[in-house]
Amino acid sequence: SAKALREVCTAACKIAGLSVLGEHFYQFDGFNAVQDGGATGAVVLAESHLAIHTWPERNEVSLDVYVCNVTADNSLKAEKLYQLMLEALKPADIVVERIWRGKDLPADFVSKAIAA
Repeated sequence: SAKALREVCTAACKIAGLSVLGEHFYQFDGFNAVQDGGATGAVVLAESHLAIHTWPERNEVSLDVYVCNVTADNSLKAEKLYQLMLEALKPADIVVERIWRGKDLPADFVSKAIAA
């Protein structure tokens, strides 16, 4: 449900040490009386955002954790948030795509984040 998803996402952001500025979550109607609809939501962070979308009819979740590293290296906080969300969602299968946004990232920055 959007309500439960909101609670999990905002709590995980705070535990990871990120600054929650706001959030919005929405519950979709199901296709029929048997299947609940999915939920979608976003948590706006001072460091950027967490976005999540669920498809119960496909048993899938899409999660986007995006942090900026302009004034501080927030990559370890992003990895902590990702781990907390995995613990909460308990997925059977995981497909991960990490995108290092920005240009000219130092090699040690990328390797530190991957090792975390």
